[in-house]
Amino acid sequence: MPALPGLRRYLFFLGLLGVLTAVSVLLQAEGLATLLTGGGVSVVLPVAIAARVALSWGQSVLSGRFAASVRGALRRRLLGSASDRAGVVATQITRGVDATDSYLTGYLPSLAGSVVVPVAVIVRLFTTDLASALIVVCTLPLIPVFAILVGKHAKASVQWELLTKLGGHFLDVVRGLGTLKVFGRAAAQAATVRSMAAAHADATMKTLRVAFLSALVLELVATLSVALVAVPIGFRLLSGGLEARPALVILLLTPEAYLPLRAAGAKFHAAAEGLTALREALAVPVVPVSSGARCRRRGAPSVVFERVSVAYDGVPALSDVDFSVPAGSRVALVGPSGSGKSTVLAVLLGFVPPSSGRVLVDGVDLRSLSPAEWLADVAWVPQRPTLFRGSLASNIALGVPSADVAAAARAAALDAVAAGLPSGYETPVGELGEVLSAGQRQRVGLARALARTSAGLVLLDEPTARLDARTEEAVLSATRRLLPGRTAVLVAHRPAMVSLADRVLELRGGRVRTEVAA
Repeated sequence: MPALPGLRRYLFFLGLLGVLTAVSVLLQAEGLATLLTGGGVSVVLPVAIAARVALSWGQSVLSGRFAASVRGALRRRLLGSASDRAGVVATQITRGVDATDSYLTGYLPSLAGSVVVPVAVIVRLFTTDLASALIVVCTLPLIPVFAILVGKHAKASVQWELLTKLGGHFLDVVRGLGTLKVFGRAAAQAATVRSMAAAHADATMKTLRVAFLSALVLELVATLSVALVAVPIGFRLLSGGLEARPALVILLLTPEAYLPLRAAGAKFHAAAEGLTALREALAVPVVPVSSGARCRRRGAPSVVFERVSVAYDGVPALSDVDFSVPAGSRVALVGPSGSGKSTVLAVLLGFVPPSSGRVLVDGVDLRSLSPAEWLADVAWVPQRPTLFRGSLASNIALGVPSADVAAAARAAALDAVAAGLPSGYETPVGELGEVLSAGQRQRVGLARALARTSAGLVLLDEPTARLDARTEEAVLSATRRLLPGRTAVLVAHRPAMVSLADRVLELRGGRVRTEVAA
């Protein structure tokens, strides 16, 4: 319950709706019995029918809203998880979270109704006819008993486990497809994916067979149980031992006692996969997020790394890194690939929490700052800026709706490029930036950073990598306009980028080896 916000309130309202439904069921049976025995149409009957319709609609609205809130909470939890199984988490976020609908909107409401309605019906039957009530009391437990016996053969958890494995393996194969082709393992991995998909299909078919068998068994048990009540009632009516109106009340209420249990049993198998996915999602460890209660002054910050260590899957990426960047200064990080340069930027962005040590920003632990406010004060230019579907202007003004797009584009030497596009800044660029070259996409990233005029910290992750000399010079010129008055941390390989820094730190094996003036 603590993991699902609002679950207690949801169950309370489901119970309340179940009580009101039970009352409407009793009133409807009384009204129909009165009508069929010639007593005329009572106002109770239309009111009871309208109440059942309204309660059913209200339950669907309540269930839908609660399920939507749970889906959102689960997706946020999974996106903020500390799991390194990206493929499994991707399957949980998509198929797994959606599968919880059947449990939250189908099984739980049916379960709440199966607790209240049968009890109300049995109490009413005891006041009408003791023999019929005893028959219902004796046969009613047969439905959950048979549901449990049949349900033990359902392997919904195995089915979900196979699906998550399939999703995780498939994502890994897609990510490493180039490597697999080079080493001649693409066909073998394709065969593995096909076998896993076949295993999942077999498990799904077995679960469906059990589900259909369960529905048949529950219907058969409920029908026979109703017959055990209806047949003696018929004989007693013929012999004159029972009046017509009480007999009709009994015959109308008896199926209502079994209906909620049948519905809950039928929906259990559809909800089993969602319940398994829900349990797995709640079991995923979550990275603790700072409350963000503390704020810092805006402007160029000072940054200090104090014995910062970071490990991925137990493999160290940074080990006891110590360095400082005074406010307004520029530090370049150099070193071979894999030495931890990009990890330093990831720590500063808050994407990767330190395993030990801390990062101080103006003397305040970075983890105690509001993530949103901190990122609003950071201008980041990655190696490959990501473009989004939309216009060139919207990509430049990303996150800063009031940005001066034209000024940022001029500073990044992108105005001439925009002038050559069919619709200027309103030209759609697509998610892959189809209308732009690699250097132009890099300048879009710089223009984004330039548009964040209030950002006090600039993080550059090799913005001139894979660029020709002419494009590199244009990017460097734009970078020089970006840095004045700001603190900067630059990841650099080429000498031209290093020349922009005041100091140079060399990283090797996740440690700072040397520090020299630029």
